[in-house]
Amino acid sequence: MFVKVCGLATPADIDVAAEAGADAIGLVISGTSVRGLGRDVAVRLAAHARAHTPSHVLSVLVVNDTPAAHAAALARDLDVDALQLHGAYREDDFASAARVFPRLWRATSLKERPDTRVGAFGEEVLLLDSPRAGSGARWDLSLLDTARPDGKWLLAGGLAPGNVAAAIEQARPWGVDVSSGVESAPGIKDHDRVRAFVAAAKAAA
Repeated sequence: MFVKVCGLATPADIDVAAEAGADAIGLVISGTSVRGLGRDVAVRLAAHARAHTPSHVLSVLVVNDTPAAHAAALARDLDVDALQLHGAYREDDFASAARVFPRLWRATSLKERPDTRVGAFGEEVLLLDSPRAGSGARWDLSLLDTARPDGKWLLAGGLAPGNVAAAIEQARPWGVDVSSGVESAPGIKDHDRVRAFVAAAKAAA
């Protein structure tokens, strides 16, 4: 089970997630998110991830309100492993981003009636989230009965240490993504919850 811990804000957050066994860490740049990082902080955290996490732990830049080509240039400059375009990005946005930075992830919700084929926009990973990303809100996983992707896709939205195993059993994703479900306050990661979430997700698989 692939596990991504998103919205990390400090070097210690990155260290704990990697030591707990996470497969990817997410750094958010967004003017509308409490987890949004300034560029200078993102530069430092990306550099820390490169220097202090195992090579198999992916660093993912997450954006939702940055023009795709600009986000791709930023991902290239930060030297992260992947760029996650989250929300209302269109197929042509992915095409323009791919010309600058090829490793793209696509994040959306079923509310948008998206194409749920992994790779439909050229992405290598698809993430299905709740309609309000980062809110911690659960969503109706029974909707996946008629729209379950195949391949590399992550389940997100309202996941936490106490419910991730049941969500994995119901949704059968390739991986899971968590942010608010491992926080003590908005934007503040609880390291014990991070460890518990990764352990629960890995055990469920």
